[in-house]
Amino acid sequence: MVDLAIGDSLEWGSMSEKILFGTGGVPLSSRSPTSESGIERVAELGLGCMEVQFVRGVKMSEEMARRVGDVAKSKGVRLTAHAPYFINLNSHEEEKVIASKERLIQTARIASHLGAEGIVFHAAFYLNDPPSAVYATVKQALDEMVKLLVVEGNRVLLRPETTGKGSQFGTVEEVLSLCAEIEGIAPCIDFAHLHARDGKLNSYEEFVALLKLVEGRLGRQALDHMHLHLSGVEYGKHGEIRHLNLRESDLRYVELLRALKDLEVHGLVICESPSLEGDALLLQDTYNSL
Repeated sequence: MVDLAIGDSLEWGSMSEKILFGTGGVPLSSRSPTSESGIERVAELGLGCMEVQFVRGVKMSEEMARRVGDVAKSKGVRLTAHAPYFINLNSHEEEKVIASKERLIQTARIASHLGAEGIVFHAAFYLNDPPSAVYATVKQALDEMVKLLVVEGNRVLLRPETTGKGSQFGTVEEVLSLCAEIEGIAPCIDFAHLHARDGKLNSYEEFVALLKLVEGRLGRQALDHMHLHLSGVEYGKHGEIRHLNLRESDLRYVELLRALKDLEVHGLVICESPSLEGDALLLQDTYNSL
């Protein structure tokens, strides 16, 4: 690992010449459910990235992570990782906060061995606490974890994700504020989640406005190193219900792709539709046809 001192800048990752599309997890058509097989299938399909899913727990050894990373490097597939779902930095039970931090740190450590550029996570639930208080709690926890990772020489970016329910911490403002205030934090913008929160954010103009907001708060480098999640989504009065395939959803993904192209956004788009590689290829083909 690289020897860093606290305060040294963490890199945003390698900039893509264009947006790369990939799957949130091993493609359904892979020969086996292993990460290595998934990476090989991603490459065979002509996709460019894959998010390794640790959503049920980090169960990969350092040795295995290095092997998986070598496969990705040999195939030219860029990797990210998704931390476990069982994270709540605002839990009222101290042992759950400690466990949440441990899960994030462990994900970052394994992601570093994978050669992954960042880890995505859902930071917290409000639990009826004032949003401002939850923000302060989450910010303090993430600041502590970033400093620990810097001491370890770990350059993996922590990427809090915008969330799809009103009960979850993770509005655009909250995520961008964390990224502006803590070095080593960068956003994961999930367009399906944001659309599901209130049924809005679903037009070219709104997509452009959001992307310009990201640039305004975090600078052009944020648009050059974006990490996006995208899928169809079913939602109700409380927000997200479940992911859908894009053509089964009302999300105007073509307009979103047009906004990404017009603003020359670079980075990774991770598809989380049930069909995974089917919609990832649909997004890639649609983007390239624009």
